[in-house]
Amino acid sequence: MSKIEIRIAALSDLESLQLIGKQTFTETFAAVNTAKNLSNYIAQSFNAQQVTKELTNPDSSFYLAIFDAKIIGYLKINFGSAQTELMNEHAMEIHRIYVLQEYHGEKVGQLFIDQVLEIAHQRQVEYIWLGVWEENYRALGFYAKNGFVEFDKHVFTLGDDIQTDLLLKLQIKK
Repeated sequence: MSKIEIRIAALSDLESLQLIGKQTFTETFAAVNTAKNLSNYIAQSFNAQQVTKELTNPDSSFYLAIFDAKIIGYLKINFGSAQTELMNEHAMEIHRIYVLQEYHGEKVGQLFIDQVLEIAHQRQVEYIWLGVWEENYRALGFYAKNGFVEFDKHVFTLGDDIQTDLLLKLQIKK
């Protein structure tokens, strides 16, 4: 496989981010959620206004994985008040890592984790945290392989389905 490029996303990537977000979320969760819950979540999370708001938030950043001029995945990280829960100024949240299914196994997720670790060291964060659905075994294995450990749980509601996310943490500084 040729080289995969990771680059920061800009507002000009809005439509591309919407498309990759919708496609990867659908690929990941369509088989285990109702069509109605899935379409409602996608409509709320990946509309132009919402993605623009996230893209222009100074405490959030998106990164794109590009292979042969095609966006094959994306990463979203949050700091400070952009964090979805913990709001710790010394922490960094991985809000989303999604890769097109056809590129699973090509180490795209690992490239994103490497990017996250580089940013974490530059920003001198104490730890990185994220939430992942307790039944997303592939993601749980990936994060465990990278040293993340469970420290809590929270409820994630997708439409009328109440799910449990495990909160995972990777300590950077003691």
